[in-house]
Amino acid sequence: MSDPIYAIGDIHGQLAELHRVLALIEDDGGPDAQIVFLGDYTDRGPDSKAVLDLLVDGQKSKRNWTYLMGNHDRMFSMFMQSPPLEDPYMMVELYWLHPRLGGDTTMASYGVDASGTRRVKDVHAEARAAVPQAHIDFLRSLTLYKERGPLLFVHAGIRPGVPLADQTEEDLIWIRQDFHDDQRKHPRLVVHGHTPVESATNYGNRVNLDSGAGFGKPLSVAVFEDTTCHLLTASGRVLLDPQIG
Repeated sequence: MSDPIYAIGDIHGQLAELHRVLALIEDDGGPDAQIVFLGDYTDRGPDSKAVLDLLVDGQKSKRNWTYLMGNHDRMFSMFMQSPPLEDPYMMVELYWLHPRLGGDTTMASYGVDASGTRRVKDVHAEARAAVPQAHIDFLRSLTLYKERGPLLFVHAGIRPGVPLADQTEEDLIWIRQDFHDDQRKHPRLVVHGHTPVESATNYGNRVNLDSGAGFGKPLSVAVFEDTTCHLLTASGRVLLDPQIG
């Protein structure tokens, strides 16, 4: 059997779901299993602070875990700078603290009120006092992708036809349709999240593991051996075959 590697989709502050899928991984592959987290650890869900506590503890303990950067992680990191910065990729009418993006729920998990009646400068000042430096350092330490044999793990995807070294950060954490609509085989099978789907799906050239945990749906976790992909469930592995058509 080849050395398995596990991937967890977008967590979005769902601590109970994270504990559930970590338990599934340990049951399948033991406590030292290699895990790739596909990014978007915070926002929308209620327990962003506790999720980061768990991931930071894993980093300090030197677990065999890889932490990728998602667009929500970058927005959080940029907000924590002084003065706070807005992600230049965002549409002008949105701000990270907007309920649509979920930064307000992340702030609430740290005990900071980010309701729409408050000024950003006041929320930022309280956030700087409430968010541990270890969390800020963690967000700044995130990597953009991981290559493993025939697999490429990345948050959002890649720009088709562009060498990996020439991909921009915006491509890797923000891309959607230009990547999704391209059905050609990529140099590696791309394992990603970022765009919620009804359930984890294998498209043949890519596998999307964002099953909507940010909107209260179950978090997805998969195990890869070479390019063979299985979802982990309470009843064991379920083969995730490429969909046809």
